[in-house]
This record gives sequence, structure tokens and C-alpha cells, in this order.
Amino acid sequence: MSLQQHLPVRGGEPIYYKFEDDFVANNIKCIPMIARFKMDAAGIKLKLAEWSKFALDEKRQLSEMCCFTDKEVSLYRNYLAQLIMKRTGNIPTDLPINLNPVWANTDSVDELLQQKAKEYNWWISIEQWRALNNLQRFALLKLYRPGHENKNFPKAMREFNLVRDN
Repeated sequence: MSLQQHLPVRGGEPIYYKFEDDFVANNIKCIPMIARFKMDAAGIKLKLAEWSKFALDEKRQLSEMCCFTDKEVSLYRNYLAQLIMKRTGNIPTDLPINLNPVWANTDSVDELLQQKAKEYNWWISIEQWRALNNLQRFALLKLYRPGHENKNFPKAMREFNLVRDN
């Protein structure tokens, strides 16, 4: 099974989450989850410093491009690689493509993700995990990682209806 079979099923439509509003509204200053998701599928790691050199329409294109079939993934990879070279002069950094990503496993919730949820006295049931789409699971796994701006983790948990404030 190839990674692109796991991509969200939304033909070309960008998916920006509410927790991303603060940086999407202002020139898309950070890499949105949908673009990160597609970059993982294409096997290219993009640094924020590289992203910041892209024009707004290029950033939008990276979020909106279809990336479902092998051909689309290849086109996405080529477009991104050319952008990196054009805007930064850097050679794109390859990223190993994980054909069995943790977010695609709907049989169990990642233990480290549960530990992060526990910091807020939350728990993610297997039913909740299965009800999330691929991009939502991907986002949660990215948001709890050390070195990531964890302030969006609780926002995402609420946005994905995993927890409710009393």
C-alpha cells in the first residue's frame, strides 16, 4: 500500500484548520498541516526558512494541489523541489516515505499522544481515533511532538471534537 492511499479525500480543496488561523490568515507564515501531509507523501522535508521564501500563491498551490495518485505525488514532489531550488538555491532535503505511518493505524492510539492528552486530563478512545480523518490524526501526531508549538494541541483536540470544555 502506498502512502498516497492514505491522503484525505478532498479533491484539490485546501484544508486549513481553525487552530491554524493565526498563521494562515497572515501570508501563511507557517506550513499548514495539509501541505506538511502532502510533503510527507512526496518525500521532501521543508524547513520553515525555505517556506518563508515562497510567494503567497506558491504556498496556496502547495496546499491546494492534488496529491492522491502516484502521478500527482510525483508532480507535487517536482513542483516543490523546483520551488525550493528557485527560491532558496537549496537542494531539496529528502524525507523517507513511511508506508505504515502511525496516523494510518486505526487499531490503536499512539502511546505518546495519549501521554500528551493525559497532561490535560484527557483520553482519546479508539472510537474517537477511528472517527478522525487521516489529516486530523496526522495533525495531532505532529502537534504533540517536542520542538513543535504545542499551544495548538489543545486547540486541535477541541476542534476535532475530542474534548469539550465544561
